[in-house]
Amino acid sequence: MTYLHVLTWLFTVFSSARVLAYLPTMWAIQASGDSSQHSLWTWCTWLGANATMAAWLYEQNGQRLGRAVIVNIVNATMCAVTVALILVHRSSHF
Repeated sequence: MTYLHVLTWLFTVFSSARVLAYLPTMWAIQASGDSSQHSLWTWCTWLGANATMAAWLYEQNGQRLGRAVIVNIVNATMCAVTVALILVHRSSHF
């Protein structure tokens, strides 16, 4: 039981940190107006990976929104915002 408690706590801590870790990239793109150093392919891959993992976990969990599903939805959302920022700043240079 202790193992699962520690594992749940670590999942929560690292998942929260991961969500916050997207912010510096978003701020850097927005502040500089330059998204050329950020791979659109990579961010779209991460978006797809998080979105499909959320869907898979949702289905595997009896179509219930568990903690892991919500974390992946939030990560997918953060990736989508980053993709949008990249696209906005790339289109403004043309």
